Amino acid sequence: MDDTRIPGRWQLASPLDEQGNEIDPWQFKKGQVLELGCEPRFPLDLSGSPLDFSWAAFSIPVVHARFVELFERMRVDGAQFIPAQVEGHPAPWFILNALQIIRCIDDARSEEVQYWKPEDNRPDKLGQYRAVHGLRIDPTKVGDARIFRTWGWRVALIISEDLKVAMETEGLSGTRFIEV
Repeated sequence: MDDTRIPGRWQLASPLDEQGNEIDPWQFKKGQVLELGCEPRFPLDLSGSPLDFSWAAFSIPVVHARFVELFERMRVDGAQFIPAQVEGHPAPWFILNALQIIRCIDDARSEEVQYWKPEDNRPDKLGQYRAVHGLRIDPTKVGDARIFRTWGWRVALIISEDLKVAMETEGLSGTRFIEV
């Protein structure tokens, strides 16, 4: 997760194209390689200290080049790094696009799960998770994936323990980890 408790930190807005039009934020949760045709630009919702990892609007992970270097050193598959700009901060930035969606939420061990139902009048979401509290996953369904989003509840970005330890060892800022 994005550690929103860090005092004086920045907050990133929705991504824009070169003409200033908003880029569809939901495409970054589909689990597929994206070709945007532009380099997204993130305006600041709130000025402050930059972080190595931040969630922009709609939980879009924006990371510093240090993140990319760590993933390359650790030979992490399953992530696409899309070059991006952050208003007023010239360092190399990227959108971290997780390329795997895994059906692994453990309903019984999670605190609470709610599903979209027919009476919700959202046939596009029928049978998917409407809310998940106290998320727990079934590790037997994950295989060797080291970064992924959960099927039906794609706001969750899950990483392996070895990546968590490496991020902490590297001192990458902005992350907050919750065991699932």
